[in-house]
Formats: sequence, structure tokens, C-alpha cells
Amino acid sequence: MPFLRSRLRRGRSAVRLAIVSAVALLAARAAFAFDPFVVRDIRIEGVQRTEPGTVFSYLPVKVGERLTEEGASEAVRALFATGFFRDVRLEVDGDVLVVYVEERPAIASVDVVGAKEFDKEALKKVLRDQGLGESLIFDRSVLERAEQELKQQYLARGRYAASVTSTITPLERNRVGIVLTVDEGDVARIGAIRFVGNKAFTEKQLLDEMRLTTPNWFTWYSKADQYSREKFAGDLETLRSFYLDRGYLEFEVQSTQVSITPDRERVELTIAIREGEQYRVKDVGFGGTLLGREAEFAERVTLKPGDVFSGSKLTESTKRISDRLGELGYAFANVNAVPTIDRDNREVSFQILVDPARRVYVRRINVAGNSRTRDEVIRRELRQFEDAWYDADKIRLSRERVSRLGYFTDVRIDTQPVPDAPDQVDLNVVVTEQPTGNVTFGVGFSSTEKVILSASLNQQNFMGTGKSLGLTVNTSKLFRTVALSYVDPYFTPDGVSRAFDLYTRTYNASELDLGDYRIRSSGIGLRFGVPYTEYDRLSFGLVAERNDVKLGTLAPSRYIQQVANFGESASALLATAGWARDSRDSALIPTRGRLQSATLDVTLPVGDLRYWRAAYKHEWYYPLNRDYTIALYGDLGFGRAFGGNPYPLFKNFYAGGIGSVRGYYPSSLGPKDFEQLLNGGFREVPLGGQSRVVGSAEFIFPLPGTGSDRTIRTFVFLDAGNVFEGTSIDLGDLRYSAGLGLSWLSPIGPLKLSVAFPINKETGDRTQRLQFQVGTGF
Repeated sequence: MPFLRSRLRRGRSAVRLAIVSAVALLAARAAFAFDPFVVRDIRIEGVQRTEPGTVFSYLPVKVGERLTEEGASEAVRALFATGFFRDVRLEVDGDVLVVYVEERPAIASVDVVGAKEFDKEALKKVLRDQGLGESLIFDRSVLERAEQELKQQYLARGRYAASVTSTITPLERNRVGIVLTVDEGDVARIGAIRFVGNKAFTEKQLLDEMRLTTPNWFTWYSKADQYSREKFAGDLETLRSFYLDRGYLEFEVQSTQVSITPDRERVELTIAIREGEQYRVKDVGFGGTLLGREAEFAERVTLKPGDVFSGSKLTESTKRISDRLGELGYAFANVNAVPTIDRDNREVSFQILVDPARRVYVRRINVAGNSRTRDEVIRRELRQFEDAWYDADKIRLSRERVSRLGYFTDVRIDTQPVPDAPDQVDLNVVVTEQPTGNVTFGVGFSSTEKVILSASLNQQNFMGTGKSLGLTVNTSKLFRTVALSYVDPYFTPDGVSRAFDLYTRTYNASELDLGDYRIRSSGIGLRFGVPYTEYDRLSFGLVAERNDVKLGTLAPSRYIQQVANFGESASALLATAGWARDSRDSALIPTRGRLQSATLDVTLPVGDLRYWRAAYKHEWYYPLNRDYTIALYGDLGFGRAFGGNPYPLFKNFYAGGIGSVRGYYPSSLGPKDFEQLLNGGFREVPLGGQSRVVGSAEFIFPLPGTGSDRTIRTFVFLDAGNVFEGTSIDLGDLRYSAGLGLSWLSPIGPLKLSVAFPINKETGDRTQRLQFQVGTGF
């Protein structure tokens, strides 16, 4: 009985499907021929997982058609092309066409072993996208491509010794299990970096601009000696910017060479460059549609005639002009600088072409994503209004103000053109809400107070209105607090806030051997806040306060005198005023900006006390780059009595410990008094002072091994400060300390730890080198 047969066989290596099919068809034609016939029926044999209907859909032969030798060859070729089968055989039984197939195995599982550089689940997803995944048809050529692609990914990370081995395990029901075993090897380290063609700058100057470097004492932390293709490409761009900023307009990297040592553990980089000539700016002109603002645009150009050409200054200039056009309502303005190069005189002129396009105004502002927060809470923070000209600066400010509410994890403002209205746009304010209400019960630890229990009920966005309601309880041994507060940030439509406070705070000095006395201050207050710029706020209010002093048998003589002057209870009515300015990029982990605050409390002629108390705090953050930040802190406090009355001791300032001068015992610096002990001896106890001067400098950097994770940071610091009695401040009495610290927004709460070394400890100073505190809510 005539038949046509073609097989796909697997040898020691995979053979491409197209070649196998062609060889099989040629062999079949050479072996025999058959007479054409009319197919009366088609029978499928050998299918297990594949539905017969699937085979019929790919088979180009239909019942009732005449089958020729060419048609049979086409049928075999079509079934092989599906990739479902590794063997196809056609036979003729009378006028019935019998199709025998042998299915390829299905993949039962794919596992990746030994991969640490990449996320395992992400690798499996990529493999599946390439055709190597559970329930897919197994194809050895796909497996080989996956192995090569995986190796390429490791090569891009500088792991030249990486190897990938695949294991195929046959399983029941014509299935296979695939395991890719990865030996990542070590990251190739840079043995040398060489430059060819540099004349204007030395090799050392160019190396200083690159992140990649040869091994040194710091690369164990920075990993800058580990080669990767991405890092190298970034360094080449940095070199281009370096030359462009110094006038080398025609600089180019001609070639790069990466040489690998035989052990695949070291690489040597060779960078061939052509510096060209240094150019100066001959002239800067304007063209296009200038809207009569050429003089205004010229003021925004930082690159002047006679200057050495700078690419960054040119980019900054065009951006400043574009931003200004955005402020004027030209949302889609284009500003481009066209150079004219005079190579003979080594000069370049620029024509800044301005195309403002059409001026647009905002038709509608849509708010989305706020399922709990009311629209008005978001809209009242917007500085761009509907039916007003588009203003890019006001849109940026609007986004910042909505973000600073603290109700949303993400805030985005998208510009959408209005169809059939080229002079109109819609703004879509899209927010992602986060929980703003919480009830917490917490436990904290500190190096001095041991266990601290706390509880709080806080709703920053009460019922979606933007109002805040909070209750806080803290059981610190030294400072115990119960406080209730309510804040309405928009008591008036203009943004004047109103707040109520009810509190009781206890300072229990005897708990930490700081004196045998206890002070409890209880009060109720009303505050108003008035914004007068986008970053500044004034506040004022009244506080009625009662202070109770309880003395022990060993109380300091100063406090005995205090009780003699005012009694065990003293009341006061305080007028408060304050100013605050916050331009930080983050309240939790700032890297740039300032936080400043000034407060003044003055007693009114009601009650027993007559004093005023002022404080000023300043935090300044300056980023050196993405990972390193310098932070400076200052804290000044002054308190004075008036009207012939003594200054109350329980309003003194204190210093020492985390938050002031680390390395010294909390609240232990400054003037001291003596307590007589029961055994007839004496001990010194701190009294605080009417003046406080505290300063600190920190260099903040990521914890080694954590990359750029900003939630955990380490720092080295230098602290200085003290408190002083009366009005005399002697900076020679400042205490200094230096050390290393760590801050972490940990899953169990914010943690602070410092190891400090007092620099000029005096006799009687109490020190504490290791200090920490951590709190958690559960």
C-alpha cells in the first residue's frame, strides 16, 4: 500500500525543524510515488493532548479533495510547522487518509536554581514569554535560546564566569520537567581603565568623573570596581557631559574595548576619545515667535558671549525659557538652540528658536482616585483654576501641596487636550489614597528609659474632610503625656486653621536619678494658623496652664525655693506666637530643603507666673548626589522672667542625649544643684537652664549593602551644645561629641541608634556612649 512517511529524529544536538522537514520530504519522494486519489475520509492516530480538531484545522487536505504527491508533501510540512509534533506520517487505507502523529512532550514544570542576581519569579516569567513555561510545548531550540539569553543577562551585570546548565527529566503522560541550574560566578572586577586621545585633561581628571574605578579601600562598599555594561554606558555619557560643559563641542567617544582576563575575573577598559577644539560662545540670538519678550527670554539665558561653551548651561537656558512660556499658558511650547560653528576662530553662535504654539487655558479639572477624601479637600490645595490660562508653575505647586497633605501615596496631574478645541486642555488630578486613620498600641525601648508603652488614636483625614483628630498617651518614665488635639486646616476658606489642645505632661526626674521631684503641667489651648506664602505659616493662640510641683525628701534646694516662691501649684495664661517654613522634599527622610520654626510664649497679667520663652530651630539638608547628604541642625532657646518675678525652674531648657548632644546622659548637661542623701552624702542633679544652644552636623549615606534604600541610613556626626543659667552664654562651655549613627524606618517602628564619643567631658558630666530608641505599633 503506498504511503508517505517523514520523521523528525533527535541526535546529539537539536536539528532545525525546517531542515528536518525538507530532508524527510526529499527522502520520501526519492523512495516512492503513489497515484493521486480522492479522499473519502481522514483518520487521526496518535494524539494524546492535542484535540483532533486542532490537527484538522492545520491539515490542508479536506474530505472530497483529490490528494496528489505535492499535496501530501504540503500536508506533512504544515503539520510539522505547528511545532506540536516531532514525527508525522501519512498512510493511505483504501480511499481513507490516515494521519499518524507523535506529539512533542509538554512542559510540566520549569525551575531556576542558583540565581541570586535576579528575582527567580521574574526570570520564570521572562522564560515563559519566550516559550519555556508550564503547559507549553517543549522545543529544545527554545531552551537553548533561553540559556543563551540568561547568560547574556549575567554578562551585562559583569558576571563573565556565569554558566547555565539545563536538565530535562522525562515524566509520565509525555511530559518533561526542566531545571535551569545557574552558577553565577563572581562579578568581574576592573583591573585597569585607560584613555587614548585625551590631551586637555589628565587620566586622573577623567577617572574622577566616572563611577567605575579600580579597586581601592572604599570599593568594598561602593561596588564601583565591579564592571557592568549599564554602569559603563552611564560613565561614557558622564564623560560627554564633562567635555561639553568645558567647551569641547565636537567631543566624541570613538571606540571602547573591554578585555577579559583568562580567569574571567578581571576586565580592562580602554576608551578612545577625540576631544576636538574648545569653543567659546560668539553670540546668542533669538528667532521664531518671541511674543515681544525677547529681553525677558535673554535674561533667562545663562550662557553669555565670551563664555566657554557649556552644554548644561545651554540646556538650562532653553528649559527656563520653556518653563516661562508654560507659566504664560503655552503648554506645548518648543524651544530649540541651533548652533553655527566657526571652526577657524573656535567660536559657536546659537540661535534660540522659540515656537510657543497656541496659548491654552484650562477648561476643566477632574479629580479621580479619591474614594474617601472629598473633592473639596483636594481642590482647595490647587493653585491652577478652571477657566484660567494654563500655568505650569501653578500646576507644579498644586501637585506639591496635594502631596504634602499626607493623605496620598501618589499624586499625578495629567494634561489632556480637548478634542476639537486646540486652545483648551483638561487637567486630570489622579491620587492614590493611603489609610489616614489608625489606632495603635505600642511599645518602645530606649537605652535610658527601657520599656515605654504608648497608645494613640489618630485620624488625619476625619470622615474625608481633611480635619485631624488625635489622642496620644505615652508612659515614658521621664516624660509622661496624655494629649488630645483637633485641627481644622481650613477654618476659613482662605486657609486659616484652628486647633484645640488639651494635655497633661509629667516630668518625673526621680525615675532616672535626675532629681527627687516631679512636675506636672496641664493645659488647654486654642491656636490659629495663617498661611502667608506657599511655604510659610504664622500661628498664634492662648494656652491656660497649671503647673504642679511635688518634692521628695531629697529635693534640690533650688526647687525647694521654687515652691517657696510660687507654692506647689502655679497657673499661667500664655499668649503664643509662631512661624514655620518647610521646604523639605520629605518629612520622614529629607535629602534637600529647610525646616525652620520660631515660637514665642509670653504670660499675660493673669495667674502666678511672669515669663517669656522663645525657641528657634533650623534644619538644612543639602544633597551632594543621589546617595550622600549633608545635614546641619541648630536649636536656640531663651527664657526670661519679667515684672520682678523669678523665672520658674520647670520652664528650663535641657540638653544631652539623642536630639541634642549625643554621648551625654539625657537632660544632664548645664547647671547642677546638690541633693543631700540619707547617708549624709551629696549628689549632683541637673537643673536645666534659661538658655540653650545646640548644633549638629551630619554626613548621611546609605548603609553598606542596602544600595539606595532611603528607609535605612547611616551617618557620622559632630554635636555641640549646652544649657546656661541666667542670661550669660559662654560658648567656651559647650560640650562636643562625635560618632556614628543609624536611622531606620523599620517594620516595627522608627529606630534611632548612635555611638558617640564625648570630646571635652568635664568633671561631673554623665556620659552614655550607646544611645537608642525604637517604637512600634501593633
